Amino acid sequence: MTSVVLKSLSILLGLFFIFIGIIKLTPYISKDLHKDLRKHYVKYAKVFPIASFFDIKIPSKWYRRVIGGLEVVCGICLALIPHHKIKNAANITLLSLMLLAVYSHYMVNDPFERCGPALVFTFMLGGRLVIWYQTDRRERLAAQATTNGVKQD
Repeated sequence: MTSVVLKSLSILLGLFFIFIGIIKLTPYISKDLHKDLRKHYVKYAKVFPIASFFDIKIPSKWYRRVIGGLEVVCGICLALIPHHKIKNAANITLLSLMLLAVYSHYMVNDPFERCGPALVFTFMLGGRLVIWYQTDRRERLAAQATTNGVKQD
C-alpha cells in the first residue's frame, strides 16, 4: 500500500513542479501569472541569502529562471525516473527550494496567501521522504529476515 502512495505522491508532486517551473520560465501557460511572478522575483532576488551574505546583486531574471529550471528538472525526475536515489535527490532539492521560498516570502513580508502553497508543498515533500524511508526500511528488514531464514510477520 505504501508503495502505491509513494508512487502517486512522486508523480503528482513531479507534475506540479513541472507545471510551476514552466510558468516561471515562460508565459505560454498563463501570461498574467508569469508577469506576476516576474514582479515578485525582483523582491525575492534581493533577499536571497547568499546574495545578502556576500553583498552581491543577483539578477531577478536569472534567479527566476534557475529556480524554474530546477523545478522542471526535479519534477521530471520525481514523476518519470524510477531510481529512488535520483528521486530522493530531486526531492531534497525541491525541499530546499521550498524552504528558500518560505524564507523569501517571510523576508519580503508577503501575506500568508502567497506563502501558504510553499508551506504545503514543503510538508508534502517532507512526507514523501518519510514514506520512502519507512518503505525502504520495511523492505530491508523483510529481506534480512528472509536471508536469516526467519519468516517476517
